[in-house]
Amino acid sequence: MIDHDLNEQQLIRRQKMQQLKEMGIDSFPPELYPVNAYAADIKANFPENPDGFKQVVIAGRMMTQRIMGKAAFANIQDSTGRIQIYVNRDEICPGEDKELYNTVFKKLLDIGDIIGVEGYVFTTQTGETSVHVTAFKLLAKCLNPLPLPKQDAEGNIYDAFTDPEARYRMRYVDLVVNPHVKDIFIARSKVVQSLRNTFNSRGYLEVETPILQQIHGGAAARPFVTHHNALDMQLYLRIANELYLKRLIVGGFEGVYEFAKNFRNEGIDRTHNPEFTGLEIYVAYKDYFWMMDFTEEMLEKCALDVTGQSEVTVGENKISFKAPFRRLTMTQAILEYGGVNIDGKSETELGQIAKNMGVEVTKDMGKGKLIDEIFSTCAEKHLIQPTFIMDYPVEMSPLTKKHRSIEGLVERFELYVNGKEIANAYTELNDPIEQKERFEHQLHLAERGDEEAMSMDNDFIRALEYAMPPTSGLGIGIDRLTMMLTNQASIQEVLFFPQMRPEVVG
Repeated sequence: MIDHDLNEQQLIRRQKMQQLKEMGIDSFPPELYPVNAYAADIKANFPENPDGFKQVVIAGRMMTQRIMGKAAFANIQDSTGRIQIYVNRDEICPGEDKELYNTVFKKLLDIGDIIGVEGYVFTTQTGETSVHVTAFKLLAKCLNPLPLPKQDAEGNIYDAFTDPEARYRMRYVDLVVNPHVKDIFIARSKVVQSLRNTFNSRGYLEVETPILQQIHGGAAARPFVTHHNALDMQLYLRIANELYLKRLIVGGFEGVYEFAKNFRNEGIDRTHNPEFTGLEIYVAYKDYFWMMDFTEEMLEKCALDVTGQSEVTVGENKISFKAPFRRLTMTQAILEYGGVNIDGKSETELGQIAKNMGVEVTKDMGKGKLIDEIFSTCAEKHLIQPTFIMDYPVEMSPLTKKHRSIEGLVERFELYVNGKEIANAYTELNDPIEQKERFEHQLHLAERGDEEAMSMDNDFIRALEYAMPPTSGLGIGIDRLTMMLTNQASIQEVLFFPQMRPEVVG
């Protein structure tokens, strides 16, 4: 239970709201406020164009206030930044009635209140661009005190709002008192916009596919289960949108993509959240070699669009998104970093190799899972610079076309950056007969206890029977890519509202 008992500061603010009401001032007025200027624009352009800022109307949150008798300075924070305002009692309260200043501005306004001010821009004696206020209006009363950082006599900062759990639970406060956090989400928007621009410039179509699905498919993951009352049927939140997008390729679209909310009923850690954003794109008449070239071009452009350069800092590493990226087969990577050749090894032999590396081997693991665990254990952490890991075992990739020249492998790559997988791509399997066999193998794995095995999707097989052209598909984790480009170690830092346990207070 959340304890809603009011503390002293909250009570004082509510009392101020009541005083304002008694004065005929609405703490939450409904009418439009005609903003025509913003803090960043004023600061950037006033020195060069002083005549352009003689009548400005700005609005924002009051973050500081210094009362000096009949005058006051305050800082207003709007969506673009902060700017100082100067208030003179005799200018905003002409004549004998000084109540608006003496009572309202000095006593009843609080740090955190949202106010609107009219006035003109000038430069103070200390050289700070400021707004000389001629009128002000309370737009929204802040009833909870902001957890603003404090500074001692030596200049040390304390009581900053830095606790991760509090920040994630109250992102609305985090964005107010830690304005640099906004930069992460502005960068995230730029990531999406850059990718979208790349796809649109090639004529690919942005689409939407169902989130509620009768069959969970398109990836190996545990789904969330729900129930549709009207149809009296069990449904799943999508774990991936792949199979629906490929249906659209069958239908005649040459290139389709979607920024999709996906849901996987799995663990939460610094790189996983149960709800995440994935991009998937499918292009007809292409293969995974073409997709590697396209991915390099797309991500180099994205890094430039978001950061202004192709090299970014991620933790202690400098990561270059300059094409081309290194390419290794999975077998080569295991041999290079683990010293083991897995070519031709049986499931029993692979199980022993995994055990020798400290992997906990369980009965539900087939060859594909064993190889995946071996690779993850010995190779992933070494893949710092962007590296394509190619040519996966067929058991790991039930939706992927068999390798054109190497038996037992498929034409798949994953892109690793800073030791983490951020993209996955195939030459798509378009043979309906073989696809049905692959699904049947997944059912066999499910019988062995694999909770992530795919289900049979007969409608998707029927779609392939109407002929899907040769196609390559790519999936990218938008959250992880944003982490890379903003140098964030935790996925929670790039999600506005990450999933958390229920709040318990008191």
